Amino acid sequence: MGELWSDFFKYKTWLRVEIAVCEAQAELGYIPKEAVEDIKAKADFDPERILEIEAEVRHDVIAFLTNVNEHVGEAGRYIHLGMTSSDMLDTALSVQLVESLNVIKTHVENLIQAIRYKAQEHRDTVMIGRSHGIHAEPITFGFKLAGWLAEMMRHRDRFTHLEEKIAVGKISGAVGTYANIDPRIESLTCQKLGLRPDTASTQVISRDIHGEFMNALALLAASIERFAVEIRNLQRTDVLEVEEFFSKKQKGSSAMPHKRNPIRSERLTGCARIIRGNAMAALENVALWHERDISHSSVERVILPDSCILIHFMLVEATYLIKKLLVYPENMTRNMNIYGGVVFSQRVLLSLVEKGVSREEAYEVVQSLAHTAWNTEGGDFRALVSADDRVQAKLSTEEIDACFDPNHHLRNLDEVYQRLGI
Repeated sequence: MGELWSDFFKYKTWLRVEIAVCEAQAELGYIPKEAVEDIKAKADFDPERILEIEAEVRHDVIAFLTNVNEHVGEAGRYIHLGMTSSDMLDTALSVQLVESLNVIKTHVENLIQAIRYKAQEHRDTVMIGRSHGIHAEPITFGFKLAGWLAEMMRHRDRFTHLEEKIAVGKISGAVGTYANIDPRIESLTCQKLGLRPDTASTQVISRDIHGEFMNALALLAASIERFAVEIRNLQRTDVLEVEEFFSKKQKGSSAMPHKRNPIRSERLTGCARIIRGNAMAALENVALWHERDISHSSVERVILPDSCILIHFMLVEATYLIKKLLVYPENMTRNMNIYGGVVFSQRVLLSLVEKGVSREEAYEVVQSLAHTAWNTEGGDFRALVSADDRVQAKLSTEEIDACFDPNHHLRNLDEVYQRLGI
């Protein structure tokens, strides 16, 4: 990904756009075909020379064109004919974004497959579900991962549709009116570059397109952060249901030898903040003066390369994290059964209601027993339920046992797995 945003690749793409325009000009009879062949044979650039010229002229495109013409010679007068700088810059930027998106899509797929495999592996690994950070009712770790998988599949769909949005070029002149260039040249040029002409550009392609691209990256980063935060929470010492892989010679703390910290998850959390901030900058870029200004340019030189490179890094890190994740089913079972299975309170409540007890009365009974277990050292909700006269009057021993069977909570999860193909 870094290579796609290097100066060399940028200049290479600029030249690719300029040559494509020359080819289109020749096909429509505006410039000699022999000149295009001469341009294609001789066109080249020297990044250091471009910077040297730019230091004098204070214009990056002019510096680039000057250097290219130093290589081409006489035929160079046909390069950039009828164009403005943004024709080349914005069209080349679209090529870079499409190339970057292809890399991102590949690594989104890698993360999808890593989550899918882990979800299959732990399809039946029972754990406690949590809401508000508090124990709720049983789920499986595979079911938790199924939610992550569905989220990543939505990102895959978003990026597929996004490619259609960002793959646009503009060869329409100074303020987009085609005053000095045939609209057919734009169409032919975009076709050669795998783009489509922008519907109605000004001197620039409207930045809502780039804002949509950046917001898609920010949303993907937010999802990766969600996964990372969950892993961090589940790795807490007092929970320890999952843990980041810790290599044999890895060190967790300079002071405390026992530490095994969730450093990858924490790193991913921090990276997401950067991309979200960059997305806000992209939204600020939408409002330009009149047909264009260049207030967006300095921003994009930072946020687009940085965000593409960073999201690529995040995807690689997240894929490694999921593939190597350590899962501790015995700790999941231990945590689920703390306080004697208070998490099965709803099953006891509903069973009493089914036996004719009013919901209000049943709720009061069950809540009282659950809170007694919760607030008592070594509290045992199941024992309290089994010993309570009000419950015994309505439920048999077998019916009480059934209330504490975690499989009841998992009986319909196949529906979700089937939707996801796992």
